[in-house]
Amino acid sequence: MAKFDYVTRVLNSPLDVTASEWDALLALEPDPSPFMRHDYLAALQTSGCATPATGWQARFVTLWVGDTLHAACPMYLKQHSYGEYVFDWAWANAYEQHGLPYYPKALVAVPFTPVPGARLLARDPAARAALVQALLQHARDEGLSSLHLLFAQPQDVAACEQAGMMLRHTVQFHWQNRGVSDFDHFLASLQQEKRKKIRQERRKVAEAGVNFRRSRGVDISSNDWDFFYRCYERTYLEHGNAPYLNRDFFHRLAHSVPENWLLFVAEREGRPVAASLIGIDAEHGVAYGRYWGALERVDCLHFEACYYQPLAWCIEHGFQRFEGGAQGEHKMARALLPVRTTSAHWLAHPAFADAVERFLQREGDGIGQYLEHLSQRSPLKVTAASPDAPVPHNRE
Repeated sequence: MAKFDYVTRVLNSPLDVTASEWDALLALEPDPSPFMRHDYLAALQTSGCATPATGWQARFVTLWVGDTLHAACPMYLKQHSYGEYVFDWAWANAYEQHGLPYYPKALVAVPFTPVPGARLLARDPAARAALVQALLQHARDEGLSSLHLLFAQPQDVAACEQAGMMLRHTVQFHWQNRGVSDFDHFLASLQQEKRKKIRQERRKVAEAGVNFRRSRGVDISSNDWDFFYRCYERTYLEHGNAPYLNRDFFHRLAHSVPENWLLFVAEREGRPVAASLIGIDAEHGVAYGRYWGALERVDCLHFEACYYQPLAWCIEHGFQRFEGGAQGEHKMARALLPVRTTSAHWLAHPAFADAVERFLQREGDGIGQYLEHLSQRSPLKVTAASPDAPVPHNRE
């Protein structure tokens, strides 16, 4: 393998590297989610959603050989821990109690997007390892408290662990297509109790007079995007929070990467009442549950809009995986099974690093036990072909 003297450049915006250069690196990765595409990351910044004003200061770390990009990642200096979905508030509080600053910290992640996948884009393992070293060196040079890399693919995790970073595991819930031909076939693969519950929930929505309209890509009209955003914003506000993402962000995505979006609009008596937006990667057969909202309350509408409609669409179009997003043990009843996700962490302060390492060991043991517990509650039928109805623990 050739060895290079990489030149490290820290960029203040994703716009400082071309989309073709960035996306060419992404295409080399085994798990290239659409949320790591240049257009998506650029939209987060140009719309004002992920900027210094919102506590996300871009510091994209790139490695170059001459004019050729060999490795890159989206790093942000964070002034808080919102919008990350891997929670380190207790670590920040411990620093504060000892009179030490935890913020700013360095974060390698896609803002507001807990989708596992490639984080360290690299031409080869050597470039990936060099990128991790560049991240750590930058954190040291800037006097940052810590470096965190969230929801990473296995290759990234291995490079971080090799560099001495600590690993942390969390659990998400994903559906894997086990060769079902339609929704009834999908239901038939479940235990009778779960099958009955899903049918009851779907019946409640139908009896409330709700039906669904699907739109994909460029067929999603401007009015549909406007309606979706009304629903999305209202649902956030009803929970006492302003939404992380603004209308301009979705406007930009609708024009730059329309092929990555699928919209379900729930209608009642001819009126739209709710909407669910999912991300799709047709090339790899993966769909991602992302955003939803409703203007009217209908029993079980959330389940129908966010799980059953997307699952039916995935089955119909031959998609192999549907990721349900962060947290949510209730998703198991809808056949989204637990998957272990991994992040990597480095803390500059030796005493705190030691304390966090001991904490992560205990937490990791607990995650392992939790996964074993969940594996005993699989909603899938026990069959002769798979007597233990195995639950995947790793996303590889």
